[in-house]
This record gives sequence, C-alpha cells and structure tokens, in this order.
Amino acid sequence: MAFFSGRRTETVIIGTIFVTTLSFGLFIYQQNITEDNVRNSLFLQYKDRQMETTELMSRSISSDLESVLFILQGLASSAYLQEDELQSDRADRLIRERFDEITEITKVDRLLITNDNDTVVYDLHEEGQRSFVNMDLSSRDSIQETRNTSRPTLSDGFQGVDGIFRISLSVPIISQDDGRYIGTLAVEIPNAEFFARYGNVYDIESEYLAVLDLKSVQLIHPVNSFIGLPFFGNYTQEATGNNKILNNLIQTVMAGTPSSATYEFRNAERLNTGYPIVIAGRPEYFSFVITPTAQIYTQVNEVLLAERSKTYSLVAGAIVAIVVLMVLLIKWNSMLNTQVERKTRELKESNEELKILDNLQKDFINTAAHELRTPIQPILGLSEVLSKQLKDRGQLQAIHIISRNARRLQRLAEDILDASRLEASSFTLKKEILNINDLIQAVVEDFRDQIVTEKNGNKEVRISFDPMEDVILVKGDRARLRQVISNLIDNSIKFTSSIGGEISIVSERNQDRVIVSVEDTGTGVPKEMLPHLFKRFVSKSFSGTGLGLYLSKRIIEVHGGEISGQNNSNGVGAKFWFSLSALKL
Repeated sequence: MAFFSGRRTETVIIGTIFVTTLSFGLFIYQQNITEDNVRNSLFLQYKDRQMETTELMSRSISSDLESVLFILQGLASSAYLQEDELQSDRADRLIRERFDEITEITKVDRLLITNDNDTVVYDLHEEGQRSFVNMDLSSRDSIQETRNTSRPTLSDGFQGVDGIFRISLSVPIISQDDGRYIGTLAVEIPNAEFFARYGNVYDIESEYLAVLDLKSVQLIHPVNSFIGLPFFGNYTQEATGNNKILNNLIQTVMAGTPSSATYEFRNAERLNTGYPIVIAGRPEYFSFVITPTAQIYTQVNEVLLAERSKTYSLVAGAIVAIVVLMVLLIKWNSMLNTQVERKTRELKESNEELKILDNLQKDFINTAAHELRTPIQPILGLSEVLSKQLKDRGQLQAIHIISRNARRLQRLAEDILDASRLEASSFTLKKEILNINDLIQAVVEDFRDQIVTEKNGNKEVRISFDPMEDVILVKGDRARLRQVISNLIDNSIKFTSSIGGEISIVSERNQDRVIVSVEDTGTGVPKEMLPHLFKRFVSKSFSGTGLGLYLSKRIIEVHGGEISGQNNSNGVGAKFWFSLSALKL
C-alpha cells in the first residue's frame, strides 16, 4: 500500500509537471501567434504610413526645386540678362532680389552667370567664399547639358573645393529675339542644409533620409563616408554586404516605380521606402526613408512584455488549477486574436467607406456638372432668338448679360467635367495632324467677335496674331488645343479689359518645337499667385474658376509639351506660353 501511495504521489508529481509543461508550452505557442499577428498588423500600417511620408517628402522636394527653377527661368528671361547688362546697379539689384527669393525656399551659397563660352561673368556668393568670376566651367556636365539641350538641368552630386557636397540647378539664357544661346544661369545648393529640411540626415539609429542622383551617387546619408560615392560602387556594396533585396529596391525606384522592402543590414532589420523626385515630369533624384524595425516594434514589445509577465505570474500562482488556467489562457488568447481580427476588419471597412465616399463625391461632381449643362443650352438658344427679335437697347443689353453668364456657366460645367476626367484618368485625346496657325486664327476671330459683343463699358482691347511661319504642323487633339489657346486669351482679356490695351499672340518654330505665346499689356498676375499658377482653384479673377490654367497644363502635358507663364519684366502685363513637338513639312 505504501508502495502504491508512493507510486501515486510520483505519478501525481510527474503528471503535474507534465501538465504544467504542456500548459506553458501551449500558452507560449498561442501567445507567440497573437503577438505575431499584432506585430504584423502594426508593421503593415507603419509601412503604409512611411510610404505616404516618403511620397509627400519627395513631392515637397520636387515642388521646392521647381520653384527655384521657375525663379531662375524668370530671371533668365529678364531684359538685363537678355541684353547682357550685368554691370548696372538695376541688374545687380534684380539678381539679388531673385537670390533672396530663392534663399527663402532653401539655402543657396552661390549664384553664377556664364557667357556663351561657359566663362563665369557674374558670381553672387556667401561671404568668405572665393569668387568664380573668369573661371571656365565648360568641364561641368550640367553646364554642357544646359547648353546642348537649351532647357533647365539639375546636376548630379559633386564635391566643391571646400569639401562640401552640392547639387546645382541651371537654366539656359536664350535670346528671345533669335533663339541664340547667351549663357547659363545656375545656383549651387549644399546637400546637407537642403535635405535636412525634409528629414533626419544625421542619425542612422533612427528613421533617416537618403537621396541618390541619376548615377546612383549618394547625395546625402547619415554615414558621411557614403556621401559622394555611387551606391552600386565597390565601397557601398561591400559595406551593405551586396544585399540583393536592397539592390533590387534601389533599381526599382531608380526605374521610376515607388517601392518598399524589408531586409537585414549589419545584423539589424530595416524598413526602406523609396520614391522618385520628379522635376518637370522627369525623375531627377530618388529619396529613401529608412527605419530600423526595432524602433517600430519598441512600443508594442513593451506592452506585450508587460502583459506576458502578468500572465506568467498568474500561471505560476495558480499551478494547482493549471488545467482551468490553461483553458482560460487559451480563451484569452483567442479573444486577443478576435480583437485583432475585429480591428483589422474595422480598418478595412473604414477604407471601403472612404472609397465609397470618394466615389460618391466624384459621382456628385459629374452629375452636378451634367445637370448644369442641361438647362444652359435652352437659355443660350432662347437668348439668341430674343436678341434677334428685340429692338429696345436696354432689353438687348439684358439679353447679352444673360447670354454671357450662361456661356460662363457652360464653360464652368465643362471645366469641372474635364477636371473630373483627369482625376479619374479617363481623359483621352483624339489626335490628328493640324496647322496650329489655323487653329489660333479661328480662336482669335471668335474672341474679336466676343469683345465687340460684350464690351459693356470696358476699355478697348485689341488682339493681334503674328505667326512666324504660314504653316506649322503638330499632332494633337484639335478641341483640347483650342481649349488651351482660348483659356490663355480669355485670361489676358480679363486682366486687360478694365484698363484697355493689346493682346499679341505669336507662334514660332524653335528647332523641332513650336512655341505659342500670349502676351498682354494688362494688370499682370498678382505676385502672391505666381508660385501657385496652374494649380486647381487658384484665382483672383471676378469671373474665374481657377480651373482654366490647371486644365491647360494637364492638356499640354498629355500632349508631351510644356506650359509656363510670368509677369513681363517691364512691369506691364503678363506672358504665357506653351510648346509642342512640331512635325516636319
């Protein structure tokens, strides 16, 4: 009997140890599953947020660099640079004013102007730096590319004689009279001060920013020894262990596709999200936001560790009721899984609701625009009938007001529909070969008739069209190009009719491009609007919607062209122009 009791005690102890071990094993297994689910869910959310952050950061960099290029292009078109009058006080004052405008966007430590021999003739630099005047810059790739392409150029990264790494932005100075290359206007931007405005570029132990140029040269990186070296060079590849995942990510982003990847680097996991920095429709640089995943998991691990310790204490204190506790633990873990699934489901449902709301908004805009168009045509038709029947001058004036505003409402509805199509990527072109001069002439005649009909006490506005060649052929959508030309002329009329003046339209061929410009002698574009031209709903006009220039820009870009505008350098009126590929006769 004693033997039996001993065996029984031993059996109980062994059974207890076995049950306890099994319980802990099952608990740890369930706990790990739950923690993995939580980690994965939070990690995916963080990765999506970091990709959005990288995109916004890249777009901010693009916007700032394009703003600098816009200021430089305006300066390059000024009369002083066109006529090579750099030594006058007024020219120096203008250059310094534009330099100050650029420094409000980013730090710039030098502004250079070269002549047609690539020799520096003007150098505005920080105090303490040596002057580059009379220095030959023909060996610089960016200077040669600007000369050869006659368009703005963003340089690859380079190291100055002072050891500081920089990028430069260059625009050609092209004679507006004969298209002759006069020289180059360029600014030099120190990489560290510029990119530090958008993210951490100094501490590799936390989320940081790295940027590459078109040759994969690292413009900025917290590891200073990487700066100025190509990513795919031997030094960087050895330092990163020839990481295939990282290399594939870099190649994908440099091919123009945003992407992300998680990989091991120096015994630590990293999350890397990359996005191209697009300037004037072309990827010029590539930004990457890198975060140690340990930083992402820190907070969730602290919470999970605290919960795990509490649970282990409860299990240790309730060893006698291990079976019951095991069931409770399994149930508790099941509830945690259910919560994770519920939260994930709620997030998905929220995303679906947002998509539904977005579609409803687009449907509402489309429906509203279509409904606006329905009554407009009868109003215009009846207005035309009444204008032919009525003899009283006051009544005719009222009919003209109704007709004019109905046409404005019609244009508004059409602009809203076009903007909606652009957002939905359903904007299509019906291209054909056409003479751009015939199209401009037709639009000009329409506006001349309109000005006579709708003068309404405004001062006289004269429109002239001066084609440099009789026939300039392009391939494009006739209706959409007519819309662009009409928008530019209509804007000029708005800013000219109150004071009277002239609007001149010029078409000319520049090598394989046709350039169409609309210049007026009106009040010009308000200074505060200049950085925001071609954005949606940006307008200070009493009758404008802010969509005309936005739609014009998108239409020209879809045709593979460029569009821009600025106030005239003499302070009178403004000039807008666009360029397209010209066909050979």
